[in-house]
Amino acid sequence: MTQAIRNLLMDLQDTGSLARVRFLIRDLDAKYPALIDEILSGAAITTVLTGVRMPRMNAITGRWVKTLGTELLDRTLV
Repeated sequence: MTQAIRNLLMDLQDTGSLARVRFLIRDLDAKYPALIDEILSGAAITTVLTGVRMPRMNAITGRWVKTLGTELLDRTLV
């Protein structure tokens, strides 16, 4: 997982969009070690944890991301 975060940061840096990323929203899963938070804080990205025992949060966030995707990708010409 740590290597995936490093790869993501390198990809964002290559595209020049690393400066626009300010937050990463994640849950309290054990697959996210503390090292990931350190790597992200080194890139000036704040990690925001979701609430404990909030099952509706995932559904609400999923709908919000899907709405963003359809709104943004509907206007993209390939």
